[in-house]
Amino acid sequence: MYAHDGTSQGQKKFLHEKRVYIVEDNVFNRLVFQAALEMSGAYVEYDRHGLETIEHLKNRKPFDVVILDLMLPYGKSGFHLFNDIRTLEHYRTTPIVAVSAAEASIAIPRARLLGFAGFIPKPINEEVFAVQIASILDGQSLWIEDNRPSIE
Repeated sequence: MYAHDGTSQGQKKFLHEKRVYIVEDNVFNRLVFQAALEMSGAYVEYDRHGLETIEHLKNRKPFDVVILDLMLPYGKSGFHLFNDIRTLEHYRTTPIVAVSAAEASIAIPRARLLGFAGFIPKPINEEVFAVQIASILDGQSLWIEDNRPSIE
């Protein structure tokens, strides 16, 4: 569990005061996501394996967006965790974004059907990641396949 707001002067704060929760088992990926988001003003917390996510979300001030890896260890998937998160009162309509190396042609239709707010493939583009998350927070859906963005 980690929390930090690593903003510095002179950077665009697309996510100023936004609370972002990340579920990502790969430490390197999580650090890249976290750095990009914090540089844009976000407050970030995370769960590495998804095992404590529901407890964290229930016991903390609500987050503005949840970022989920779809392929998690210990028999848990981001799709299953999505359904668990949606049972929480404060998270019934919170944007949940899949950020995954899963095959986009399979993951995107399933994510759309479940009600995810978008899909961003790994590796992310660090220079636009915060803008992508900000666009989702502004109510847009974002579905990226083969690194060609399509904003609806």
